[in-house]
Amino acid sequence: MAKATSTTRKSATKRRTPAIIKGKKTTKIPPSVDVPFRPAKGKQVFLTDVAIRDGQQSLLATRVRTDDLLASVEKMDRVGYWSLEVWGGATFDTCLRFLKEDPWERLRQFRSFAPKTRLQMLLRGQNLLGYAHYPDDVVEAFVERAATNGMDVFRIFDALNDLRNLETSIKAVRKVGKHAQGTLCYTTSPVHTIEMFVEQAKELESMGIDSLCIKDMAGLIAPLDSYVLIRRLKKELKVPIHLHSHSTSGMASMSHLMAILGGLDVIDTAMSPLSGGSSHPPTESLIASLRETPYDTKLDLLPFPRMAAELSAIREKYRRFESNFTGVDSEILISQVPGGMLSSMSDQLAQQNMLGRMKEVLDEVPRVREDMGYPPLVTPTSQIVGTQATLNVITGERYKVITNETRNYVKGLYGRPPGEISVELRKRALRSGKAITSRPADRLKPELKKLKAALDGTTSSLEDILSYALFPNVAAEFFEQRAKGELKPEPIDCENGGGTTGDEHKRLAPREFHVTLHGESYRIEVTGASHKTEGQKPYYIRINDQLEEVYLETISEILPGTPQASETQANLPFARPKPQHPGDVTSPMPGKVVKVLVQEGDQIKKGAVVLIIEAMKMESQVVSPINGTVAKVNVSLGDDIKTDETLIVVG
Repeated sequence: MAKATSTTRKSATKRRTPAIIKGKKTTKIPPSVDVPFRPAKGKQVFLTDVAIRDGQQSLLATRVRTDDLLASVEKMDRVGYWSLEVWGGATFDTCLRFLKEDPWERLRQFRSFAPKTRLQMLLRGQNLLGYAHYPDDVVEAFVERAATNGMDVFRIFDALNDLRNLETSIKAVRKVGKHAQGTLCYTTSPVHTIEMFVEQAKELESMGIDSLCIKDMAGLIAPLDSYVLIRRLKKELKVPIHLHSHSTSGMASMSHLMAILGGLDVIDTAMSPLSGGSSHPPTESLIASLRETPYDTKLDLLPFPRMAAELSAIREKYRRFESNFTGVDSEILISQVPGGMLSSMSDQLAQQNMLGRMKEVLDEVPRVREDMGYPPLVTPTSQIVGTQATLNVITGERYKVITNETRNYVKGLYGRPPGEISVELRKRALRSGKAITSRPADRLKPELKKLKAALDGTTSSLEDILSYALFPNVAAEFFEQRAKGELKPEPIDCENGGGTTGDEHKRLAPREFHVTLHGESYRIEVTGASHKTEGQKPYYIRINDQLEEVYLETISEILPGTPQASETQANLPFARPKPQHPGDVTSPMPGKVVKVLVQEGDQIKKGAVVLIIEAMKMESQVVSPINGTVAKVNVSLGDDIKTDETLIVVG
């Protein structure tokens, strides 16, 4: 490249300063961080392929089973990647909840099939792989077990970029001799600046990280901004710099190139069949783009067609779980809503026949985010903000219903927000309480001994105990089914890519049929089933396009012509009565009961919390609408509920 003249340098300096998007306006980056465009000296760029974890999480809801991934992992091990991201994020929860696999065994198998390449995971700091903060002893034990089972690189982040929440994880990774990658969640807002990210990066380096990652989970970083940020970081830091950016907004490939010209060391990509959309730019394209340049990856493209063909077959097999958001979504540049968050909100609205109000929710998300002090939208803050915005729209009143997680966020139990929380939200969420200012985990007592005691007689495996610590209800059900030999993964729709043998397909009940009752015809479609609870199994069906739920022993009970059909059909639409009286307690949104806080005969006051429900991975309080006595409780722990049911009767 020709050496720049003084005239060229001068004109480059006058070019516009990269901007941070704020709605339809732009906020200038301070002049002190303005950097003339001057590409960094060429050097080999290394790649981390994230197809096995983030690629399939972004596009296939993390539903791909381990057995279907092992052959691809084995071939990818021979490519020469800097690392393979194969674990962490949502994979742990999904393994236990849907795939009925031990996530620790998945890690061991990946290690066995990829002995040459670093294996990498995404760790949510003090949240580990769950949605709440865990005590330090649990964090330390989790890191030690992950390392022992085969993990090499721990990408550690906090949703608020509160570095206090990374301290324990970083120390734990260094203690076991593995690679601690400190991570900053990239976002844009009036309070986020290049200077802020650089200062936080310097603090992370002082904490002993081995490398730094800029995690752009929504594809928000603009090309010139990525150049400026990486250039500044390379000037200030000694550790290698990684960039992780999603394709959602359509800018990621351009931002990748500009970051490389800024001096980037390692970049995240996803092999082509699991790239694009809310996933990442394709690996093969970047390799080809940099070939025979000073930034050449030195990777050979010849093995890729065969590997891509295998991943294409996997994507076809699991297309039942394909994300609805597979193209470019420019709306994210304003709403900053990641693809997975969009899917959750659309599903929640669809359950209440309110999908047409999605635009209202998308408009509400930036307002809620501003009220919360502009947190980056990544797990768990994306769920907190998204669920609260959805509730605000559904209930017709802002913060009429506030989730437990929103309350905990305002209390400071997730950490220090980047900006100020609005006075109205603080008043409603805290009531008469106060927010904490200390590191949240300092308030948590050691828990491992208590967890071991709770599972005494069930399992003595430390890995099992840690699974239970993160997801107690899901893990307990998994252990019970494992002990009985009844672990059955969520079925793969045989009509959409296979997953069952021909004989099994013949035994499946019809998914759609018609029923005539009292002279009226109903079109019924079976859309899915959940796990049996207390001898009853919930089936989800659509009756004339309205989503319903019914508890039955077997699916044959709702097939016309069976002995049970007439009795069952009479009770198809609702398992609980519709609300009719002022004391009938209902839920503002569909969900699952996680706590029942009252019993029949209790005297309660208006506004008293009677139930805790879980929806969109968030917990919400259900309160009594009147003063009175609990006359009837129509729910129990684990029940799935809807909005038009009487859950508790207060008289």
